[in-house]
Amino acid sequence: MSAYRWKSFEEDEDRPEKPRRYGVTEIRGPHYSSFNQNLLQDIFESMGPFVDGLKFSGGSDSLMPKSFIKEIADIAHEHNVYVSTGDWAEHLLRQGPSAFKEYVQECKQLGFDTVELNVGTLEIPEDALLRLVRTVKSGGLRAKPQFAVKFNKSDIPRAGDRAFGAYVVPEPRSSEFIEDVDLLIRRAERCLEAGADMIMIDPDDVCNADAVRADIIAKIVGRLGLEKTMFEASNARTSEWFIQRYGPRVNLFVDHSQVMDLECLRGRKLGKNHSSVLGSSYFLF
Repeated sequence: MSAYRWKSFEEDEDRPEKPRRYGVTEIRGPHYSSFNQNLLQDIFESMGPFVDGLKFSGGSDSLMPKSFIKEIADIAHEHNVYVSTGDWAEHLLRQGPSAFKEYVQECKQLGFDTVELNVGTLEIPEDALLRLVRTVKSGGLRAKPQFAVKFNKSDIPRAGDRAFGAYVVPEPRSSEFIEDVDLLIRRAERCLEAGADMIMIDPDDVCNADAVRADIIAKIVGRLGLEKTMFEASNARTSEWFIQRYGPRVNLFVDHSQVMDLECLRGRKLGKNHSSVLGSSYFLF
């Protein structure tokens, strides 16, 4: 018998082998620090079974040679890791609908599997957002809209005009942002109906370094489900909170340096007992 307790998804039953629909771990690609093929190869060879996706955050892929992006995507695919874009689609909309369609086609040629749509920076009507989701899906890629819990005041329909199809009188752009979880959920549901594969939740005002808004997260998970939502865990404390509250099946986006700690938290018999690490003052209810 081996002296080491090797991870076995079949025996531990915390989540299935890759490709997974839940318990997904997506890691941040080149953004805050430079990546190279050797570093990614080391990550995938040592922790590949625990990494599901790689995201080029912040439009970092737009600054890289296409040949380099293709090499990174090929390395990821060798380890059954999908590749996702970050915030960049909003820059293409200035050039018209055809430019976005060409962008989707080029993403597929470069090896991307998922296109992320940051709804907050796109600043487009709901119908236009749904068309983008359908364009991504028709291009053979997965669509992942990202929503923030706060909306521009001018984008929030009045109480009597919230039904889909109701005419909403355009209002001048406002500098005020208002928290509206119900609007987030309604628009996310519409995106899922249009074919979106996952809903990414912006960490601002929900799960930042200081506090976790347990009330908002519970409402989002309750309406959209764990399988269809992904949260960004910017630090180990946030990851621990999500695992303690929702178990190993929650989908999380983390830095590549947090993969092993996160997997220890997901596993029932791996790593330390973290049950008393966090204090109750960390949470907001």
